[in-house]
Amino acid sequence: MSDTETETKAEAEVYDASMQVKELRESFASGKTRSYKWRVSQLESLLKFSVVHEEDICDALRSDLSKPVMEAIIHEIALLKNSCKLAIKELRHWMTPEKVKTSITTFPSSAAIVPEPLGVVLIISAWNYPFLLSLDPVVGAIAAGNAVVLKPSEISPATSSLMAKLLGKYLDPSAVKVIEGATSETSALLEQKWDKIFYTGSGRVGRIVMAAAAKHLTPVVLELGGKSPVVVDSQINLQVACRRIISGKWGCNNGQACIAPDYIITTKEFAPKLVETLKQELERFYGKNPMETKDLSRIVNANHFARLSKLLDDDKVSGKIVHGGERDKTKLQITPTLLLDVPRDSLIMTEEIFGPLLPILTVDKVEDSFEVVNSGTKPLAAYLFTNNKRLKDQFVACISAGGVAINDTTLHLTVSTLPFGGVGDSGMGSYHGKFSFDAFSHKKAVLYRSFAGDAPMRYPPYTKGKLRILKALLGGDIWGLIRALLGWS
Repeated sequence: MSDTETETKAEAEVYDASMQVKELRESFASGKTRSYKWRVSQLESLLKFSVVHEEDICDALRSDLSKPVMEAIIHEIALLKNSCKLAIKELRHWMTPEKVKTSITTFPSSAAIVPEPLGVVLIISAWNYPFLLSLDPVVGAIAAGNAVVLKPSEISPATSSLMAKLLGKYLDPSAVKVIEGATSETSALLEQKWDKIFYTGSGRVGRIVMAAAAKHLTPVVLELGGKSPVVVDSQINLQVACRRIISGKWGCNNGQACIAPDYIITTKEFAPKLVETLKQELERFYGKNPMETKDLSRIVNANHFARLSKLLDDDKVSGKIVHGGERDKTKLQITPTLLLDVPRDSLIMTEEIFGPLLPILTVDKVEDSFEVVNSGTKPLAAYLFTNNKRLKDQFVACISAGGVAINDTTLHLTVSTLPFGGVGDSGMGSYHGKFSFDAFSHKKAVLYRSFAGDAPMRYPPYTKGKLRILKALLGGDIWGLIRALLGWS
């Protein structure tokens, strides 16, 4: 293709993106997305889509990731259904202006915080949970009354194609659009002016999204990731702890999850027991030959397989494997792998793993783990297994992370009354439940006054007497106000 043809193609993509945004802005300007009736009808249709096409969704997730049906239903479809049901149930309450107190300064008056839609929003989704991470933000955007463009990940083509093909039959196509494509299409979309951009994915692309948004002063929600630690104390129910770690790691898309445990920290004394119990439970869950199990997702593609293989082949860790490590490049499979006492400066400890590899670091005292965690960037999640209340309190107080779970992993994501989002390098902004509605709303401050109670002292000509009254009024000094009104110095 010649340079001219390339430029023409790029211009066409930008033009198409601008036309899509123009159509959505016209739809939003008509006011229809603001109505309770429209919002509920769209949420009900999205719920219907997830019910009617459950088998199609499972098939797409199997095609993209070899995702087990149970994980597809429980971790993606059921969570989306719950989001839809909650939004439908609570929408009138969420939309109702919140009355707030006013002060004597504005007496007589009343005030309210009025939630209003932002306008036209862009949602760029991730490949690892391509159904849930695409449509869960859409629930919040629709509930808040916005027009939406959804850009699914091209790395999960079957799920992307399914949503592009079917969502238009359930949702209002003049206000909700699915745009497929790869880097060029995403770049064309990012050139447009949006009222909010919601991105789920890597920190590297998150920086690109934020830079593009900055050109238009567009606010962003960035759902990123990081190295989520698991600190394991002694004197715990070790079997339950290991099961919950395994469930959060390999039971969540074979480690390809933003809140999957990335590494474990335990004491040197306790590490052998922990490793042995993890081995026993892994064999119980996935058999003696995990390559044959149907209960593990595969690595998403050859590029990610090569990336994970590079982590394993690093000279600093290749001799640290104590369980697993088998690979099949043709099937894109890597068995659950445990590595003990890996150096903190190894490649596997300097980037998010996002796969079935689990390093175990050891320290002299469990309290020493806090320094290890805090020496890195702030993770999306942090986990602690202990029966020690003082340690729990210290962990919550000292570890900065998007979310924390004590004596479990990943389940905080399912609690709709908790915000889900990162901090620092793991992201900004949050969603889930009402937090999703708030993420796509502007909280407008409104003050109501009548023509009564007009105060002459606020108007010129300014005098010392007026100044005394206003100082007392603004300072909340009742006696000072009385003295000023009576003319006492």
